Amino acid sequence: MSIELAKKFLPYTDEQFATESNKSLLTNQDFSWSGAHSVRVYKVTTSRMNDYGRSGPSGGNWSRYGAVESLHATTQEMILKKDRSFTFAIDALDEDETAQQLAAASALARQNREVVIPEVDAYTYGVMCANAGHKPAAKALTAENIYTEVLAASEALDNAEVPETGRVLVVTPAVYALMKKSPDIIMETDVAQDMRLRGVIGFVDGISVLKVPAVRLPADFGFMVAHSCATVAPVKLETFNIHRDPPGISGALVEGRICYDAFVLDNKAKAIYYQAQTTAET
Repeated sequence: MSIELAKKFLPYTDEQFATESNKSLLTNQDFSWSGAHSVRVYKVTTSRMNDYGRSGPSGGNWSRYGAVESLHATTQEMILKKDRSFTFAIDALDEDETAQQLAAASALARQNREVVIPEVDAYTYGVMCANAGHKPAAKALTAENIYTEVLAASEALDNAEVPETGRVLVVTPAVYALMKKSPDIIMETDVAQDMRLRGVIGFVDGISVLKVPAVRLPADFGFMVAHSCATVAPVKLETFNIHRDPPGISGALVEGRICYDAFVLDNKAKAIYYQAQTTAET
């Protein structure tokens, strides 16, 4: 005669690990899409310098200041393309008979943490990499050359006159491991608590280091150095609702919608340096 052993179910849900978003370090919210479908920003040209004609106009010019030039003003239009949504239902008995572990509020928080945030982050990083103003040829990164490549990125941003304060170095965990093995890198790890909460794990040559899971970055991602002035990452609409016992459902109906996008400003693209890898081996 067999004996059916007792089973015990605990009121505990084995949650998946999920990283909070840190893209606020790399992007800005300088423009508002409130009440508008698109936003246009002007790009205005400048005038060249001339030798002042102290003794009078020269070269057929009527002005001692030189030939009068016309300034040109073009626009960059930014239209939000990502209008995303989700919905799911939780039956009232399912919620009751799973010791309240299948609850609408916690399920919504889980959806946001494990699905919404990773999607928005991956899209934003992808836009930044695709539109970076500096994109050298892909190469294999090693512990021996990683510091040299990061210095090349700093030099490129310096020559583009990108502000030094506010630069962020984005790396995958694998590339971060290379940095730890590099004999040339001395990383400053004395990071203020507010910066740690935003994802900064250290500084290299004054640049904040941000470690991002590889699944949220392009497949050939090596590293990226960026300043937040270059990328606008608006979220125009973000609504999450829990409807209790709506028509046709005994329980909770959860709905969510988020309208977002990311844009690299044409005149500030040089504030992003993206180094791709030739192989996944690091």
